[in-house]
Amino acid sequence: MNIPSNLKYTKEHEWVRIEGNTAYIGITDYAQGELGDVVFVDIDSSVSEIKKGVSFGTIEAVKTVSDIYGPFTGKVLGINPKIATTPELINSDPYGEGWMIKAEISDESELMDLLGSTAYKELIGQ
Repeated sequence: MNIPSNLKYTKEHEWVRIEGNTAYIGITDYAQGELGDVVFVDIDSSVSEIKKGVSFGTIEAVKTVSDIYGPFTGKVLGINPKIATTPELINSDPYGEGWMIKAEISDESELMDLLGSTAYKELIGQ
């Protein structure tokens, strides 16, 4: 299982790649494996802000539908257009081309609640 050490993680299995005051958000390799084949991602194109702990969309897979939660509060800068037409990128490249949202971080103190790779591995029993 791939759990990159340069990312931060949530207990709900989102990952966060922080680049200055912005961050990319997606779901972890563990989460995509549990979901199975992703067939649809529903993120409202008019969403302008994400809030920590609040769902900003859903992922539909063969097995189930799951919410995607904001790991921090921030202004949405972009939604990955590739996942609308090629949602299977979330399965094949969850930490790269399968990212979901790019957002500006509003409150950096919220990042303190994110897990490092070691803590995330413990959470999922790795």
